[in-house]
Amino acid sequence: MTWHSGQGDQGQAFPIYVTVVAALLFLALAYLAVGQAGTNRNGAQTAADAAALAAAQEARDQLAGEWVDNIATPSSWERIFDGLGAGPGDSCWRAAQLASRNDAQVDVCEPDGPLGFRIEVTADDPVGESIVPGTENKHAHASATAVIEANCEFELPDGEERDDVLPTITCNDQAWELDPEDLSELPKPQDLFDVHLADS
Repeated sequence: MTWHSGQGDQGQAFPIYVTVVAALLFLALAYLAVGQAGTNRNGAQTAADAAALAAAQEARDQLAGEWVDNIATPSSWERIFDGLGAGPGDSCWRAAQLASRNDAQVDVCEPDGPLGFRIEVTADDPVGESIVPGTENKHAHASATAVIEANCEFELPDGEERDDVLPTITCNDQAWELDPEDLSELPKPQDLFDVHLADS
């Protein structure tokens, strides 16, 4: 009688063991699916950040070029540093380029004020097949905004503007004494403007 009872207990325990193992396997696959989605999402966010910064840096370089072109007209400097001059041309090609390098495509690239860019991207690769239905065709999306900030201060001369006297321009505590006769030493774009991601 005792022998038959033990065999019966073993028979009852086996289905419970199978159920527990199946549940643990399901949880492991679920965690794997969540991990895949997280990795895909992080990749998309990296692409969005890089694209936004690239667009803003391209715009910064154009603004710096506009300042150099108008260096003999100090009255125009303030508008340029505020992003209100002629303004940069298309910078979204740089966003698309950087997004592509990070395995994503740009869905939205638009100005965010006169000195910023907002970017939305979609990851090229889907999350992949998992126990979660529909993930095989689901792509991660992300967005980022980058802004351009002027680093410089200057004071226009009092009275009538003189072409032979340019204001001293100070950028990040470094002063440049500008000589209209020798403009070989000028602040670089990164001296004139800072580019960074906007606080989320």
